[in-house]
Amino acid sequence: MAAEKLRDLSQPIDVPLLDATVAAFYGTGSKEQRTAADQILRDLQNNPDMWLQVMHILQNTQNLNTKFFALQILEGVIKYRWNALPTEQRDGMKNFISDVIVQLSGNEGSFRTERLYVNKLNIILVQILKHEWPVRWRSFIPDLVSAAKTSETICENCMAILKLLSEEVFDFSRGEMTQQKIKELKQSLNSEFQLIHELCLYVLSASQRAELIRATLSTLHAFLSWIPLGYIFESPLLETLLKFFPIPAYQNLTLQCLTEVAALKFGNYYDAQYIKMYNIFMVQLQTILPPTTNIPDAYSHGSSEQQAFIQNLAMFFTSFYKVHIRILESTQENISALLLGLEYLINISYVDDTEVFKVCLDYWNALVSELFEPHRSLENPAAAAANIIGLQVPGMLPGMVDGIGSQLLQRRQLYAGPMSKLRMLMISRMAKPEEVLIVEDENGNIVRETMKDNDVLVQYKIMRETLIYLSHLDHDDTEKQMLRKLSKQLSGEDWTWNNLNTLCWAIGSISGSMMEEQENRFLVMVIRDLLNLCEITKGKDNKAVIASNIMYVVGQYPRFLRAHWKFLKTVVNKLFEFMHETHPGVQDMACDTFLKIVQKCKRKFVITQVGENEPFVSELLTGLPTTIIDLEPHQIHTFYESVGNMIHAESDAQKRDEYLQRLMELPNQKWLEIIGQARQNVDYLKDQEVIRTVLNILQTNTSAASSLGTYFLPQISLIFLDMLNVYRMYSELISKSIAEGGPFASRTSYVKLLRSVKRETLKLIETFLDKAEDQPQIGKQFVPPMMDPVLGDYARNVPDARESEVLSLFATIVNKYKATMVEDVPRIFEAVFQCTLEMITKNFEDYPEHRLKFFSLLRAIATHCFRALICLSSQQLKLVMDSIIWAFRHTERNIAETGLNLLLEMLKKFQASEFCNQFYRTYFVTIEQEIFAVLTDTFHKPGFKLHVLVLQHLFCLAETGALTEALWDAATNPYPYQNNADFVREFTIKLLSTSFPNMTAAEVTQFVNGLFTSTNDLSTFKTHIRDFLVQSKEFSAQDNKDLYAEEAAAQKERERQRMLSIPGLIAPSELQDEMVDS
Repeated sequence: MAAEKLRDLSQPIDVPLLDATVAAFYGTGSKEQRTAADQILRDLQNNPDMWLQVMHILQNTQNLNTKFFALQILEGVIKYRWNALPTEQRDGMKNFISDVIVQLSGNEGSFRTERLYVNKLNIILVQILKHEWPVRWRSFIPDLVSAAKTSETICENCMAILKLLSEEVFDFSRGEMTQQKIKELKQSLNSEFQLIHELCLYVLSASQRAELIRATLSTLHAFLSWIPLGYIFESPLLETLLKFFPIPAYQNLTLQCLTEVAALKFGNYYDAQYIKMYNIFMVQLQTILPPTTNIPDAYSHGSSEQQAFIQNLAMFFTSFYKVHIRILESTQENISALLLGLEYLINISYVDDTEVFKVCLDYWNALVSELFEPHRSLENPAAAAANIIGLQVPGMLPGMVDGIGSQLLQRRQLYAGPMSKLRMLMISRMAKPEEVLIVEDENGNIVRETMKDNDVLVQYKIMRETLIYLSHLDHDDTEKQMLRKLSKQLSGEDWTWNNLNTLCWAIGSISGSMMEEQENRFLVMVIRDLLNLCEITKGKDNKAVIASNIMYVVGQYPRFLRAHWKFLKTVVNKLFEFMHETHPGVQDMACDTFLKIVQKCKRKFVITQVGENEPFVSELLTGLPTTIIDLEPHQIHTFYESVGNMIHAESDAQKRDEYLQRLMELPNQKWLEIIGQARQNVDYLKDQEVIRTVLNILQTNTSAASSLGTYFLPQISLIFLDMLNVYRMYSELISKSIAEGGPFASRTSYVKLLRSVKRETLKLIETFLDKAEDQPQIGKQFVPPMMDPVLGDYARNVPDARESEVLSLFATIVNKYKATMVEDVPRIFEAVFQCTLEMITKNFEDYPEHRLKFFSLLRAIATHCFRALICLSSQQLKLVMDSIIWAFRHTERNIAETGLNLLLEMLKKFQASEFCNQFYRTYFVTIEQEIFAVLTDTFHKPGFKLHVLVLQHLFCLAETGALTEALWDAATNPYPYQNNADFVREFTIKLLSTSFPNMTAAEVTQFVNGLFTSTNDLSTFKTHIRDFLVQSKEFSAQDNKDLYAEEAAAQKERERQRMLSIPGLIAPSELQDEMVDS
């Protein structure tokens, strides 16, 4: 192939041949030609001398792809080798690129046709500048500005170069350049900005070319966020921008520039200019977009330019108000301009576009919380209480009523109008809460939600918080608006699914923000209206929407339901009604809401209420078969869990057992029938339908056990032994099927069903033992009978038939009964240890469930039955340690974390035992090596906090002399160390120096010494390691938030405390208020 001669770079390259090769690569030839061309071009790219041909190629080719190929080679050299090149080569390339740019952009025709090429050359020039300017190319900015004055097209291109430069230095520099270099470039740009500023103003005042003006505005937009303020406020720049604002061609660019100015944060030195700018802007805006315009409508029918204008307008108002709203509150004239702006912003908030709404919502949230914060100090609880009774309190708030207090009240007054409109907006655009399962699909049908939309949930959180603040600012207005909207739903004048949904979601979201008395009055009306609406509205879909809203609202107000038995009973009976409604989603929501309400009001159901003959739970149990007749199995399980919660609240043991027996009557009847049949003929249990029934019965038991805890004892005792027999039989069936049918048998539906029964059995026992109060006799009753049917069976099974739940069940048992299990640990080890390790150490992928649960079981044993670990042989202990190292090397986060926690547990336990020296002599070095390996591996960032704790533990041990024997082996290490600390220091320096050849010996030594000096102070120790990771280049220019996870968690906790202090911000249905319903 002729192209082969391209590889010879000793003479100027054959450009037509290169053009042909590039063309072949881009697909004009056959597949073979393309592959060959690709290979040649790659070789050229990798040739270090190829860049010397770049000028020759660019001068002699007309093909754009060839030009880009040459520039790509040049870009690599500039990025990685520029500073190593001789001066004359650098200068030659610099001048060549500058000349080509000037030549192409000096002529209107070539500037437009070669636009892509010029843009690429501009990028190359800026890359060179990052190395050369300011030190080696002092005259760059003056040269650029004087070139710009020679022609309008050159000027337009100069603007593009300046914009690129600004973005490179201020926006994209992190991780690309050192902090020192960024600082240098910023200072140079600042000090030479005078010339650029004059050029921009000159263009804007003198030029008539639309392209040039647009380029200049675009460059200004990039510069405004960082230039010295005097250039903005003490020059004609702002007036010039405001002059361009009314001209349609420049509206969006000018508005973006004004937004940048509006967002600047500094003292109040230029307030007068801001007020003037805002007022002129508002006058112009009213001609561009009259206040009477229906903005949402205009947006939906507008061109993309017009839509962008409305988006930019939202950005301008929110940026301006975030920083400067207070300066507009001074005079009457400014106030009316401010209110008009807020009016615009509220109208823009109705635009049907998520991004626009997010911008507005973000600001509304900030504004209402700013108005509310001082409000808390105003509402002195004592004064508020006295006001309710109608007393005038003299001297209660002396400083509050005059001075600061009156200012706050005036400010509240000033915003009362916009806030009322904002309530309307929030109510009519409320996002869907998580609990609502019934939605409208794109075809307008009401269906069950299939996937959670995270964006909507985030939006709901912000809207809910905003609405709660608004409710606190004026409870009466909030209530009035909600009730007015609700009555329009009833009268039918405003009835749509969406209107009712948003209204009810809003009503549910402000739960807890009103005083109890007002909340009660408000809810009585809301619930009554909703129940009426349900009666008078026809149509299945309509009824489903109303049902979903009734359920959502009542689930949000447990305090009200606890205080009003009649309403509580009506609501629960209504839920029972909905449990027969087969519309998708309604039954699910009814069962979920029932559970939610029972958890918050359980005491109310077990006492005999006024006017009733028996407690509600008894009445419910009598009607239970008819209530659940239309429910699916999973819904029945939720129902059983709910009733279990009620029974749990009954304090009289005799009644409790009687309720439990009545609750379990249906499943127990079926169970006895199946076991009876099986006694006659064991094959009865092999029937698929029977297996399904058994599974369902066990799941029902698990649900009841999860809410009843210890009180479930009489029921589980009834079925326990028969259940273990079924378990054993099904287990043998599975093993037999797999032995006969090979590994594929484990995927057949029959085997899967049998395994489900085994799993559910284990889950039921685990749930009961976990929830039962700590009573050793329960352990004595249930653990021994399980040893063979469960543990023995696990060991006997083929690997594919072993249930990982066995491991988690025994982890629960060890965690629950602690040291009393020491005798049983050897048996547990014998059954699960070796055979599970064989399953999980073949690779990192197989049996993920067994993996995690195996390490959880080991951790439980290490924590509570450590003596049993000491009795292991050294081979067995080595297996345990290897498996722990294996675990924390895992890239699966939860497995690695379990492994690290287990390691820490073992280290502490061994340190306190008599085998301390022996253990650390064997494992100290290995552990340190392995921890450093994962610590410096970016895949393991999430484990950072635990890695640090392990290292701190090891270094402390070495430093304090807690180990009385030498850690090094005298036979292989003839050099005698002073002490363990010296050995560890030396070892660590060696380890890290070989791992990071890019770091100097001094840097590594300094790091290791730093570790020893900070062993007692965890935060210094941690920061020290964090700096090392960034310095070693392992973690540079990446997302390092995992290294700061702990600090982020502390911030989250502070935020939660703040939310707890404001009534309603954490929904009452989410608060743990167990005792309140007594």
